[in-house]
Amino acid sequence: MIRFPPSIPEGRARAMVLSGKKGGPKDGVFTRRLSARCAGEGFSLMRNIMRQYFSLLASPIKYKTLFLQFVKRDISGRYKGSLIGIAWAFITPLLTLGVYTFVFAGIFKMRWPGELASGNGAYALRLFAGLVVFNLFSEVVSRASSLIVEQPNLVKKVVFPLELLGHISIGVSLFHFLVGSGMLFVCTIFFESFHYSALLFPLVILPLIPLLLGLTWILSAIGVYFRDLGQALVLLVNLLLFLSPVFYSTSTLSPELQFWIGLNPLTQPIENMRNVLFAGLMPDLMSWFGSLFLGLAVAMAGAWMFTKTRDGFADVL
Repeated sequence: MIRFPPSIPEGRARAMVLSGKKGGPKDGVFTRRLSARCAGEGFSLMRNIMRQYFSLLASPIKYKTLFLQFVKRDISGRYKGSLIGIAWAFITPLLTLGVYTFVFAGIFKMRWPGELASGNGAYALRLFAGLVVFNLFSEVVSRASSLIVEQPNLVKKVVFPLELLGHISIGVSLFHFLVGSGMLFVCTIFFESFHYSALLFPLVILPLIPLLLGLTWILSAIGVYFRDLGQALVLLVNLLLFLSPVFYSTSTLSPELQFWIGLNPLTQPIENMRNVLFAGLMPDLMSWFGSLFLGLAVAMAGAWMFTKTRDGFADVL
């Protein structure tokens, strides 16, 4: 709402602004000052909004000790009571890779395009690269809808920065991603030639992090009010596994299919991961910046939605 100085009658001032007429030199000065004041207030409001949302993005830095404690607790709690403990983090991806390789390369005789990638071992490594990226996405999204619902005490009984739960979920998933990436690196060094471009794999995965954070905030907020969301996400994640270039390369698809598969936010990270690891190629900067811009936009939208809905969490839980 525009407020006019007391020295100017409000009706006359509003009429001047709306009609665009100037009653004289003083009126022109007033109009310019009024416009500058409105612009300044709009800029200040936008700056405060951006500061608030970037504060949510930087929560792991602000609450560093709390963030690390919860990540460590979630990782240890997942394997607590098992006989081999955290070794399951290494065994699970290897078993999954073995089954997929046996089915697609052994039974269906699928081969990766290219002369150097004609064997089962080469196919397995490229499949593993796709699975490592997809599993990061799958683990975060599958848990997102129940993130707030499973922590009612943090919502009702203690003062806790609830936005930090999204960061914690991604932190736990990044641990498993690093375990899988480490195994992939070792296998690549032993069975294929090493490229220095492989050191850029953190840069490849970077645009996916804000995207996952925004999706986590959106899905966790919706999941408080709609409990069926978790079941729908399981179905969507399973379908997305085959709509992502995990078992195949986009180079084998027709141009029309390449366009539609390219709309999948997982396509660029998976393809870039294979390029830096096995082909010695740099990530495509245009697609990389596009993915980063999309991730930041989703993160900002998720922060806005989470902020608007968090006051009602306690009433529903």
